Amino acid sequence: MSARVVVVGSANLDLVVTAPQLPRPGETVLGEHFHTVPGGKGANQAVAAARAGAACDFVGAVGDDEFGTQLRASLVGSGVDVHGLRTVPGASGVALIAVDRAAENFIVVAPGANGALTDLTDEDRATIAAADVLLLQLEVPLPTVVRAADWARAEGTTVVLNAAPAAALPAELLDLVDVLVVNEHEAAIVAGVVSDEPAALLDALLERVPRVVLTLGARGAAYADRRGLRLEVPPPRIDAVDTTAAGDAFTGALAVSWAERGGDVDPDGVAASLRWACAAGAACAQRPGASTALPERAAIDALYDVTYRGAP
Repeated sequence: MSARVVVVGSANLDLVVTAPQLPRPGETVLGEHFHTVPGGKGANQAVAAARAGAACDFVGAVGDDEFGTQLRASLVGSGVDVHGLRTVPGASGVALIAVDRAAENFIVVAPGANGALTDLTDEDRATIAAADVLLLQLEVPLPTVVRAADWARAEGTTVVLNAAPAAALPAELLDLVDVLVVNEHEAAIVAGVVSDEPAALLDALLERVPRVVLTLGARGAAYADRRGLRLEVPPPRIDAVDTTAAGDAFTGALAVSWAERGGDVDPDGVAASLRWACAAGAACAQRPGASTALPERAAIDALYDVTYRGAP
């Protein structure tokens, strides 16, 4: 049986330019190529989960502009159920993205219609209740994120929060989180500590949530929970082209594998879920773009087998 994942989050149209290097403050850099790509952390993670094999629903908002039409069509084309996607008056969300030749990037987001996602309908609540995993980020109003997590907790749906963009979060939300997914920058802000040591970040975060997945970029990922389980997973070796959506690919795939393997009932299953998520992030980074680069399940499986064959 496939995993059921519901994403409550953002949808943006990404305006992407490639350049030899990223500009410093006040500097203008001559770019090379420009293209538009459907994106937004919520929509990306919904597409990632659907391509990774989940039955995925998306709850979000787009504007009544051409960008909104493109965003809806992209989700539908990737197999995401969009009954929870509202169309509201005004502009859709937009992300301005620059990518350099080393595959590094910077991103500026104008939320647009995402700010209109201020409530949950009865249908949204039913969708959350029927899911194995509720996947959340921080590109829609925080009260809506809290309401969704609160409803999921009441209905027994696992709450996975990708705390991005980075922000200090209220205990009201963190108390509802089952699995927190953060990179090192986000971890330091959520934990309220200054450290470049993953172990210290994990320790600080476990005071706030029961399970933490810490993404480490080219160093893979780490996991810790309050039962004392600690894991570090190396990434596949690849030639990265664009890391823009790699984190979303990782998080979407993690949600799928977490549901399929029954969460953290088995330490080997947790390790396998982290490896599979790392394979998804690496497969994504091998291609340019955001949602267009998110890998299908077969590509994830292939990279997983090549990298981790023989691992438990």
